[in-house]
Amino acid sequence: MKVKIEKKSILDVNADVIVVNLFEGVNTPGGVTGIVDKAFNGIISDFVIQKEKFNGKYGEIYQLPLIESGKKIFVTGLGKQSDFTYTKIRDLTAKVVRSCSLSKNIKKVVSILHGAGIAGLCPFSCAKMIAQGAISGTYVFDKYKTEKQENPIEEFIIAEINDEKFEKAKKGLEEGLIIAESVNNARDLINESSQYLYPETLADYAVKNSGVKTTVYNKEQIQEMGMRAFLAVGQGSVHEPKLIHMEYKSENAKKKIAIVGKGITFDAGGLDLKPPSSMLTMRDDMSGAAAVICTMQAISKLKPDIEVHAIVAACENMPSGSAYKPGDVITAKTGRTIEIDNTDAEGRVTLADALAYAEELGVDEIIDIATLTGACVVALGTVASGIMGNNDNKIKEFIEIAQKAGERYWQMPMYEEYGDSLKSDIADTKNTGGRYGGTSAAGIFLSKFVSKADWLHLDIAGTAFLDKPNSEGIKNATGIGIRSLIEYIIQ
Repeated sequence: MKVKIEKKSILDVNADVIVVNLFEGVNTPGGVTGIVDKAFNGIISDFVIQKEKFNGKYGEIYQLPLIESGKKIFVTGLGKQSDFTYTKIRDLTAKVVRSCSLSKNIKKVVSILHGAGIAGLCPFSCAKMIAQGAISGTYVFDKYKTEKQENPIEEFIIAEINDEKFEKAKKGLEEGLIIAESVNNARDLINESSQYLYPETLADYAVKNSGVKTTVYNKEQIQEMGMRAFLAVGQGSVHEPKLIHMEYKSENAKKKIAIVGKGITFDAGGLDLKPPSSMLTMRDDMSGAAAVICTMQAISKLKPDIEVHAIVAACENMPSGSAYKPGDVITAKTGRTIEIDNTDAEGRVTLADALAYAEELGVDEIIDIATLTGACVVALGTVASGIMGNNDNKIKEFIEIAQKAGERYWQMPMYEEYGDSLKSDIADTKNTGGRYGGTSAAGIFLSKFVSKADWLHLDIAGTAFLDKPNSEGIKNATGIGIRSLIEYIIQ
């Protein structure tokens, strides 16, 4: 489906569906909705609002067929104006596209620039969100189905006649499409079966598709770097671990940042084997890796004035005769020793070495993103991701930027007491502790492997893979984290 903007009145675009909107409680349509209403003899105000009692509640869509022309008007509810956000523009657009795709007769859709009228929001950001919603609304993963789900929509057009709004919206649309493509690419990676996506194939994807200089290190090279914690996790698998390092450098870079993604391409739990029901979707344990790889795809096209390094320590956590064992003591890249209390707390062990590697690059900031703890799912469910770090101002800044990008993060505490459960009698630390406060204990563990740089940790265990559709209509892999990382980096 092609998404574009045209400098025309919405009535001058020849389309099968005209998408307009109403805020909750509005009885007399204004703006472009009002223009469409008048053009069709008050059909929205007299029929949809007065007779059908459509009140503009957020998310509701009234499909109004125009009998003579065979076209339809979609009247979309925006909810209360005081509660309206950019995220709602994205989610509403995705819902409209999904509704249109159910009809084989709808090939061309034209829409208002939602939010840029009466709501007074930025045209650039409104178009950016519409682009993301339109592309997200078409997403399906049907690679292994014999009957493919074809999307009949050929074009989704934003109509905007105002010169100033048009120019801003055009740029926003371009940026939004880049971000949307990266998110959908990440969803494809995460949804892919682990029989086909393992460390080597993930590394190959990064080399071919990240859009930036990419170096892949093999087992022997990783050994020479002293990354014994990372290697320990992967030693039970027949697939060799790979360290992936992607680099983007602007000539005008004034800042140097590293993003680190957890890259467990399948997590069986190791010798502390997961129960079958918990193992079923563990192909998603590389969601952090997918996020940083696909963030680099977008960065390579957006070209911000910054230097970005993306790091993935990719491996499988499998049980076998060569697997690392509970009670083992392994030495991380920093020289810190780790007693393995549970082999299923493997992500933090790989991240320990990946964080140390990132800091050796001399970066100002490090952000790691990982499906790290079940405790985070218990605490925050599937609505928000957890965030921790060593700089409260950076945490607050990231949360605010992420909110505008349409993602939610909630700061979890890192009190010293949470580290008590990690104390070991035979090593510097254990890799996991007691049953309670698991997310914070994991954050404390990771913090010991960053000594100088500002560091943020994003725990996306509850938000990366869903068993039912979210507000965008996305089930399974969500591509969480990419929008926030991109916005944080380019700002």
